[in-house]
Amino acid sequence: MCTLIILYISTLLLPTPLQIAFAYEKFVSLVHDRFALIRRSTSLPAKVVCFQGKLAESELDGSSSLKPVAATLLIAEKEEAKVVLTLFLKQQGLSNSVAARTINKSDLFLEHLLSRLHSLHKTWYMTGRELTTMDLREALNLYLEALHCQHGDAFIDMVEHFPDPPSKLNSSLQTPPLELDPDTKVLSVLLIDSMSPNAMARVSDIVPADNLPPHVTYLIDLGLDLKKIQVMTRKFRMFVYYTLEGKVKPLVEFLIELGMAKSDISRVLYRKPQQCGISLSENLIPTMKFLEELGVDKQKWARMIYQCPTVLCFSRRKINLTLSFLKELCLSEETIGKIITRYPNIIGYNVEDKLRPAVEYFKSMGVNVPCLIRQWPQTLALSIEGNMKPTIEFFLEKGYSMEEIAMMINRFGALTTYSLSKNLVTKWDFFLSMGYPRSELVKFPQYFGYSLERRIKPRYALMQFYGVRLVLNMLLSLTEIRLDNALQVKRKKRENGDDKRAS
Repeated sequence: MCTLIILYISTLLLPTPLQIAFAYEKFVSLVHDRFALIRRSTSLPAKVVCFQGKLAESELDGSSSLKPVAATLLIAEKEEAKVVLTLFLKQQGLSNSVAARTINKSDLFLEHLLSRLHSLHKTWYMTGRELTTMDLREALNLYLEALHCQHGDAFIDMVEHFPDPPSKLNSSLQTPPLELDPDTKVLSVLLIDSMSPNAMARVSDIVPADNLPPHVTYLIDLGLDLKKIQVMTRKFRMFVYYTLEGKVKPLVEFLIELGMAKSDISRVLYRKPQQCGISLSENLIPTMKFLEELGVDKQKWARMIYQCPTVLCFSRRKINLTLSFLKELCLSEETIGKIITRYPNIIGYNVEDKLRPAVEYFKSMGVNVPCLIRQWPQTLALSIEGNMKPTIEFFLEKGYSMEEIAMMINRFGALTTYSLSKNLVTKWDFFLSMGYPRSELVKFPQYFGYSLERRIKPRYALMQFYGVRLVLNMLLSLTEIRLDNALQVKRKKRENGDDKRAS
């Protein structure tokens, strides 16, 4: 007991909230362990010995009712927590190797996650119920998202050094469970999962319209129906506790100022309700200014956010990782700004798992990668195995060389983005019926970008009607008026040639 008392007193001397929270958890765990040992040595059956001393605590009646958690369950939960944390770290831009190194340094933080899980679901553990994998992942992801919103770029350092972050971070790290959110007036993280039933009840179908939270009514007027708001609440439980004036309305007005239509705003919030909880002045606007300095077109923010609602939600660390990689490809900041303007989703891709492998694959084919990214940045989002290789193999089977395929991609980067069954195969079959040499596709791979029914077939039929032949580029790329003129000129030349030969 002396050890327990010393540990308890030491928690009072720890300088950071994270240290206090962690030490308290350890103190409770040690008390439970000691109590569990006494119970096992006196009254519990022998088969209970297979349980560890990690116990769930009940405060329903003011007393502590302790129930041991199976060792095998703890091991399984810890492995699942590792998976959830690894995926979350990769979403922040870490590569597989870097995420793995962080996980190896995060044993104490993983214990903290499990402790939070057991605390939030103590009634389940008391009755011997186990969380489903979905329940566990949802609870941990909500907690990690809240911590990330709280700590920003310092999140990874907090994970690695928990519960004792580097001194330079101490002043910026505030652990959410120890203070009230000034807007929601609730414990912003600790109660996220325990509030889940109440959260859904606030937006239930049976709630009279007059009793819905003001910001929910506001969003319904904006164009969101209640069913979608319920989905938003399931995805992000804290959303329903935000206030209209403090969180939701400022963001909506901000998006309107950027030129976004109200109907588009409802779609953006539906896809990413977490945006409502991100500070405009400390996060969204500074990120916007940072990207504008790189050359992002400030007139295009409405379109960019509609296309990629998370574009302003990435940490500065994640953005810099993507920028550094693009600069490795000898792209200027001005060019990078234009690329992000055209395809903001590129910021969210993992460099080591997504961008670099795609670049290396295109390079191995002889594709001009910088030119490809400037014109078709979305090609880097493709799966090598699911998209790129099947497309390359398709053209190889048709008799094209790798050099010719690279030339086609250089001229039309979107070629690798098309579905084999829904695009390439059907258009290839029709191309063969047109009687053009196969080299025509090397010269004009854009053929695969036109609609077969609305463009290719009607124009080919028109050309047959005139009884002449145009190169594939002219047939498909000219406007209707210019195409008609070209066909008439071609027919007159043919007729004049026929007249001369006849004379």
